Amino acid sequence: MAVGNPFDFLKSFGNIQERMGEIQNRLEGITVVGSAGGDMVQIEMNGHMQVVGVRISQEAVDPKDIQMLQDLLQAAFSDALYKIKEKIREEVSSLTGGLNLPPGMLGL
Repeated sequence: MAVGNPFDFLKSFGNIQERMGEIQNRLEGITVVGSAGGDMVQIEMNGHMQVVGVRISQEAVDPKDIQMLQDLLQAAFSDALYKIKEKIREEVSSLTGGLNLPPGMLGL
């Protein structure tokens, strides 16, 4: 099994560090919308994984069934979180030339 040159790895790591500022700038422009219940509940999330908008249709609001609304909110949030992580992975991959980052790096 061939072992790569450790200096090549360090060079690649240095390039990644240089691009982190660019990644942070791109994150500001990324938004996704997670939804549940046929779009009855929508959650908009930015690239910093912050919720920036919540839309709830009247059909989703039933005072006798609060549990359903809670479930829809949870599902829409989970959908938005999944989508934003995928978008961030795509952005990071494009900036690192397809270099796979270790799991957990950047919170992904």
